[in-house]
Amino acid sequence: MPYGYGVSVTTEIPPVGAASPHPSGDQFRIGHGAHRATVTQVGAALREYSVDGRDVVVPFGVDEINPVFNSAVLIPWPNRLADGAYEYGGVTHQLPITEPDRRTALHGLAAFERWSVVEHTGSAVTLELELVARPGYPFQLVVQIRYALSDAGLEITLDVTNVGTDTAPYGCGFHPWLSTGGAPLDECTVRLDAATRVTTDERLLPTGTEPASSTYDLREPRSAAGLDLDDAYVDVVRDEQGLSWAHLAGPDGRTAAVWMDGSQDVWQICTGDHIQPERRRMGLAAEPMSCVADAFRTGERLVHLAPGERHAVRWGMTLL
Repeated sequence: MPYGYGVSVTTEIPPVGAASPHPSGDQFRIGHGAHRATVTQVGAALREYSVDGRDVVVPFGVDEINPVFNSAVLIPWPNRLADGAYEYGGVTHQLPITEPDRRTALHGLAAFERWSVVEHTGSAVTLELELVARPGYPFQLVVQIRYALSDAGLEITLDVTNVGTDTAPYGCGFHPWLSTGGAPLDECTVRLDAATRVTTDERLLPTGTEPASSTYDLREPRSAAGLDLDDAYVDVVRDEQGLSWAHLAGPDGRTAAVWMDGSQDVWQICTGDHIQPERRRMGLAAEPMSCVADAFRTGERLVHLAPGERHAVRWGMTLL
């Protein structure tokens, strides 16, 4: 149909009977030995990951819209931003409110974008997203994420470049729901390598920190029964390889485990007690993050990404 200014627009309608695209987009399957994983085009999310047929993360269906940010990539901010509003460089910005009950902008801008495949081999896949400038976030980022399987498990690397002309506020996070192996969460055991809990208000926005104690101290394995968590942790503890771990051990004797290296130093742990009823306590969200909630407003651990600058993080998961 012709329009003014010499522009012609053509809309192609799929023929009757043609297959519809999956809500999660194309499916990129990778494998190595007993390890199998599927990454989605929409959101570059890890839709499923299993070892010897045992789920490491809670999967979701190919024709489902990602239900509760399952293994989502959270950029350019993880977690919540109060009222969707922040000031940066002397300019006030307003983002859409995506969590109405708490009046926050939740988990960034990339989880429901369609990413492009850069490389896909038998054991690895790399996807890319050009995050365009928009009202509320007038900055331009190019994002690449790589999922790679080996004997050690699944390694994920995220590399972000500011291709715009202004310094951009930035943070990242990831949202894997560790699988119980089919058992109730109450029959599982939780462990987390972190010493300090971030306190929050009724909107789950940070108010300060305190030593992790009582039910919030997860440095030694403890039963998930009675735990109701949606909490960030800092002062992470690292092993001799410099990794910090979160574990969910099932009654089958297997442990779904997430690690992060020194490129990130915040955990968010959620038992899912307050999500959709049909998905409550379906697993344990063990989320590596570069900053806590509301970082655009507080500046806490916020990355100031200059034009041309890159920011990279590395983390992964396995079944022990």
